[in-house]
Amino acid sequence: MSFKVIGPSFLPVQVSDIERSKTFYTEVLGLEIDPKGPPHAYVFKTEPIAFAIREPNTDLTASTKLGWGITPWFKATNIRGLYDRIAASEGKILTDIQPGPFGDFFTFQDLDGYTLTVHEAE
Repeated sequence: MSFKVIGPSFLPVQVSDIERSKTFYTEVLGLEIDPKGPPHAYVFKTEPIAFAIREPNTDLTASTKLGWGITPWFKATNIRGLYDRIAASEGKILTDIQPGPFGDFFTFQDLDGYTLTVHEAE
């Protein structure tokens, strides 16, 4: 039997307060909600891979570092504007904007402490 793993096709993260996180991801990051999402989650219109936040299906308080070892990268335009918006929100900036392998980038944590990286869209 032959098979081939093509690559990631969906990236959901479990959050402690879905409505609070929805506000962060829509109002601070500017993501748009895809209305086709299930009732226990918000799926965002991201490309090429769909990103979502969902109600937890595990005890999130059992871990001291959610998503430890995994840092999804997102493309964005005007990362300086996004950096400033996150810095003024409840998000936490972890690195300043710097040059990287996919253009300028920075890293931050969301409200649950997930580490995310944003790089400038080409």
